[in-house]
This record gives sequence, structure tokens and C-alpha cells, in this order.
Amino acid sequence: MNQRLILSSALASAMALGLVGQAAAQDKEKCFGIAKAGQNDCANLSGSHSCAGQSKAEAGVDEWKYVAKGTCKDMKGMTEAEAKAKMKK
Repeated sequence: MNQRLILSSALASAMALGLVGQAAAQDKEKCFGIAKAGQNDCANLSGSHSCAGQSKAEAGVDEWKYVAKGTCKDMKGMTEAEAKAKMKK
């Protein structure tokens, strides 16, 4: 009986953490062109890497970081569409 209680508590905790993570992600947006070398959050637009922390250049147009919604422009960043358009030039 005690093992069931522990298992139920662990499962409930894991599910609650998942919901908190989703809520936090909704308050963020991808901001392109502001990531420092090695501090990007995931794959870049050009496809030269697919993981966080692999950017080689400072403020690469195709690299992004999550920032609080509404703050990207203040940081001189770009949306994904703006970054793609800049890459085509």
C-alpha cells in the first residue's frame, strides 16, 4: 500500500511539472539574432546544427533564444520570418 502511495505521488508530481513547463513556454517567444556563441536554445534555421549550445557566432541571424514575450524587439532581435528574409539577402 505504501509503494502505491509513493508511486501515485511521484506520478502526480511529474504531471504537474509538465503543466508548469507548458505554461512557462507560453510566456516566451523565439528571438533570432541575439544568441551569444554557445548560448542558443535549439537548432538554427540554416540547419548546420540541431542542438542547444552549438552556435559558433555571436548574434547569428539564424540562431535563437527564448525570451519573455514582447521583449525581443527591445533586444534588437527578429522574428523567425524576419530572420528567414534576412538570410535570403
